[in-house]
Order: sequence, then structure tokens, then C-alpha cells
Amino acid sequence: AQGAENGGYAFAQQPRAVSNRKKFRDPALVDDRLAVNIMWDRRVVRGNTYAAQVLPATAVPDPVSMQKDAEQRKLAEIKKRQRVRQVARPNTPDAVAGRRHMDVQTENFLEEISDRPAELDQDTQTDAFMDRPPSPLYIPKKTGVDRETQIYEGDLFDFDYEVEPILQVVVGKTLEQSLMEVLEEEELANMRAHQDEFDQIRAAELAEAQRMEETERRRAEEKERRLAQERERIHNERTVAKKVAARGFAHRYIGDVVSDVFDNLEGTGFFYDPLVKEIEDTFVPWLLDGVASSIGGMREAQDSLNDAVQNALKMQNDLAKIASDQHTALLVSMELRKQEVEAVAAEGEAPAS
Repeated sequence: AQGAENGGYAFAQQPRAVSNRKKFRDPALVDDRLAVNIMWDRRVVRGNTYAAQVLPATAVPDPVSMQKDAEQRKLAEIKKRQRVRQVARPNTPDAVAGRRHMDVQTENFLEEISDRPAELDQDTQTDAFMDRPPSPLYIPKKTGVDRETQIYEGDLFDFDYEVEPILQVVVGKTLEQSLMEVLEEEELANMRAHQDEFDQIRAAELAEAQRMEETERRRAEEKERRLAQERERIHNERTVAKKVAARGFAHRYIGDVVSDVFDNLEGTGFFYDPLVKEIEDTFVPWLLDGVASSIGGMREAQDSLNDAVQNALKMQNDLAKIASDQHTALLVSMELRKQEVEAVAAEGEAPAS
């Protein structure tokens, strides 16, 4: 019903039951409707747009591919249910002892089961083709009761008056959507310009950083080259100083080596006089041998004389000792005889008294 008393537009609908709709959306279902709101538009990237990959405006999902994907998912779901049913179906128990299972027909009409069905050749002759008659026009059967009434122009509604609010809504929505698209394009253009500017600034900073790194690298290489040159110069100076010191020491050491060598050679007999060499090697040894033999003969004669003197002295000492022993024995015997005589004399005087 509508009311136009206040010159406005109002719409009312008969009450109806609320559809039993799920609370949450099924993630397996794909929304095939086109985006009519910026919140549903897949071309709009939420969050940080710097690192996001912005899809082009033409990246609209293909309805055919989406329908194929839906059919494939539905077929997979059916196969999954069939597998579940097959697993859940109970198996036939095992046969008892002495019996075995056998496949039998339980249909109303039995048929012979064989590996190869029976074949039979038949032939027939068909009549010539005739034109197919046209199909009759389908007229559905009436199910209700016919009623009629008369409606004059302007009785139900005024099209120009009733269509004005709808046109206002459609035009307003179209203008709003157009304005949103224009603003979105301007915003995308500003974002692209800002991103291009940022890319230029980053490229300039990167080039400056590379230039500074290259400068620092060349400076480090120059420093290493200078240090290597300085080390080589110091090493060369030390080598030259060592060579100069060695040369001076060699001059000081070798200055007296020649005279010392000749003196040592002369002292060792490398340089000699033949006459002196013959005297030292021939005459002097012969003379020393003759003197040694003469001295040896004299020493032997002296030894023989000393032995003879020692033997004579020893014999004299022996004879003197023997004579001393005989004299001592003679004195002892005389003393004993004297004592015996005195004893005899004493015994002779005792009886006389």
C-alpha cells in the first residue's frame, strides 16, 4: 500500500516469516555476485598498501571456472559420502564349517548368467520415411474460474508520479556510485604518484648509498695499498740494513783471515824449507834414536851395577846378621855354662859345710 497524502513516498509489504538462515556463512560456497559496494570489491586492498600486490581492474573472477570448481567440489563430496557409506555397510559373516557362500539371484525375473550373452542375427525392412506432421499447439487446461472486471486509466496508480521516487533512488545511487568510483580513481592516482615519488626517493637514496659504499671501498683499498707499500718499504730497508751490516762484518772479519790462514798453514807445516824438513824428519830422529840407544845402554849398565851393589850389600847384611846371631848364641851358651858351673860349685860347697 502507498500513501501520498503528505506528498512523500512510502512502501509497505505484507508480513512474512523470517527465513531460517544460518548464523555464519559457509566458507566452501563462493559468492558469485559482483561487488556493488566498496567493502565487497575485491579490487580494494585493505591494510598496508605499500607492500600489497594491487590487482588490476580487469581481475574479475570467471563465472564459468567458478561453476566448474563448484561442480568438482560437489562431485568430490558425493564420492566422499559414497565411500563413507561403503565403509559403514556391514559385511556378510563368514560361512560355517562345511558350507560356503554362493551368489544367487533374488530378482522376480531370473536370467541366465553367462560370460558371453546369447547372440542372434535378425533383419527387417523399414518403410520409406514420411514427413513428420507438425506438433499441435499446447494449450494448458484451465483449472480456475474466469472472472473479469473493468479498470480505467488512473485507477490503480499514476506511473509518472510513482516512478519519480524510484528514479530518484536509482539516479542518486548511480551518482553516488559514480562519485565513489571517481574518488577511488583519484585516490589510486594519488597513491600511485606517492608511490612513484617514494620509489624515486628510495632509488636516489640507494644510489647515494651505493656511491658512498663505493667511495668507502676505494678508500679502504687505497689504505690497504698504502699500508702494503709501507710494509714493503720497511722490509726493504731492514733487508738493506742487514746486508750493509753483513758486508761491514765480512770486511772486518775477512781483513785478517788471509794472514791468519797463512800463519796457520805455515804453523801446521804446509809451507816448509826442504833442508829444515829433512833435518827434522831424517836427521833429528836418527840422532834421537842413537842418543836414546846410548842412554839406554848406559841405563842398563847403571842398573846392572846398582843390582850388583845391592846384592853385595844384601849379602853383607845377611852375613852380618848371621854373625850377630852366632855371637848372640855363643854369649847365651857361655852364660848358660857359667850358670851351670856356678850351680855345680854351689852344690859342691853345700855338702862340705
